[in-house]
Amino acid sequence: MSSTGAPSSPGGSEPGAALPEVCLGFLAFLEVEKGYSPATVRAYAADLDQFAAFLARKGKDLAAFEAIAREDATGFLAELHRQRLKKSSMARKLSTLRSLFRYLIRHRMLAQSPLAGLRNPKQESRQPRALNVDQATALMDAPARPGPEGIRDLALAELLYGSGLRISEALSLGVDDVRADRGFVRVRGKGNKERLAPLSEAAKLRLREYLDERQQLVRGEDGQTLFLGLRGGPLSRREAQRIVARLADQAGVGQNVHPHTLRHSFASHLLQAGADLRSVQEMLGHSRLSTTERYTHLDLRRIMEVYDKAHPYSDKAAETAPQPDAGKRADEPDETPASGLGGSRSKGR
Repeated sequence: MSSTGAPSSPGGSEPGAALPEVCLGFLAFLEVEKGYSPATVRAYAADLDQFAAFLARKGKDLAAFEAIAREDATGFLAELHRQRLKKSSMARKLSTLRSLFRYLIRHRMLAQSPLAGLRNPKQESRQPRALNVDQATALMDAPARPGPEGIRDLALAELLYGSGLRISEALSLGVDDVRADRGFVRVRGKGNKERLAPLSEAAKLRLREYLDERQQLVRGEDGQTLFLGLRGGPLSRREAQRIVARLADQAGVGQNVHPHTLRHSFASHLLQAGADLRSVQEMLGHSRLSTTERYTHLDLRRIMEVYDKAHPYSDKAAETAPQPDAGKRADEPDETPASGLGGSRSKGR
């Protein structure tokens, strides 16, 4: 499907290239009417390719969609399970099929979805990983490479952490999207939805420094893309991942720090500082509040760890509490006055 700019698959064709016309119409609908990004449309196309290949092994054809039964979908999920695919990936592929059948029903090509009532595989409970404040500060202050590339690296990191941008959002920014003088950047998020993201003082400074040096990275026509790579073209996702990993290593933060880790840290640190959930939702560009609520669980886990270590009524705190002196009866009163929370409660009994 050339309109999505899909990369070549191992067989030499793009994802979705061999799909029937009805599926190509569905993919075009996602791109044009729903405003999905080319990367998202390619992912849908790849999912449909995989389902079409499964049907072909059963002697069926995705073009004859009216003959597809619920058993075909459950068989497809069973095959994915045998391949040890993650449940989140299985759920995404099932969502692709649901969207296709909704499209067919909407356009009166099908009366009912064969997937009606079919539930997603139960997901593992996963919390987003975030750095603590000291780690995030150390990463932002990490020594950068010399020259315009180093200034670019720090500007990118400050934008990801200071404004909570997705890496795809940061890499799609144009020079004109940055309004450092007014304290925000204009961001195009998922579904091509536009929002204004605030800039921290550090991000304003880094972006101004980078914009002053950016011309040194330009090679010919750059299309006014904000972040440029070494060859003058737009900075790639892989390059951006390497930049964040390099800064984390320089700061001694540890391994497995990705651009999305900085976005998670942004949200977690805002909520820890008392920001309300709705405001954080708007800044992150989440369409559903439940997505943002994941970060409250992250904050609650930290609070419970502090409680378990410090509160005298916590079982874990009791396990690590100092024991009475040897030779002293357990019921013998201590000569020192009771103090703190535990003492005040004892005197009240």
